[in-house]
Amino acid sequence: MDLDRALRISASGMQAQSARLRVVAENLANRDSTGQAPGAEPYRRKTITFASRVDRASGTDLVRVARIGTDSAAFPQRHDPSHPAADERGYVKAPNVNSLIEVMDMREAQRSYNANLAVLETTRGMLARTIEALR
Repeated sequence: MDLDRALRISASGMQAQSARLRVVAENLANRDSTGQAPGAEPYRRKTITFASRVDRASGTDLVRVARIGTDSAAFPQRHDPSHPAADERGYVKAPNVNSLIEVMDMREAQRSYNANLAVLETTRGMLARTIEALR
């Protein structure tokens, strides 16, 4: 049934965007996490990649998390000679997390999640009306 396929597609999209929101939350929570010793690396921003997969039972293309990786961007440095992770020149490596990018990713994930939820609710309503009409 096509409505069942629509439900599966929407649910997979919601799961993928939930995972994306978890990654964004982790990045934001660790945006100030530096190393503990001189030369130690701070928190490295995580990234998420999606991929399409075919559900063989229904023949439907669904979205899934392909992998959660790390951002290879360089760490910015800030001058703080009193920090325990400061090098001999007084610089500390800061995490490569940009709050603006994370907030934009969060908003995009939220909008996508809400769009999938709207499709799910509409499909469920259509199923309910179909069942009611068959009575």
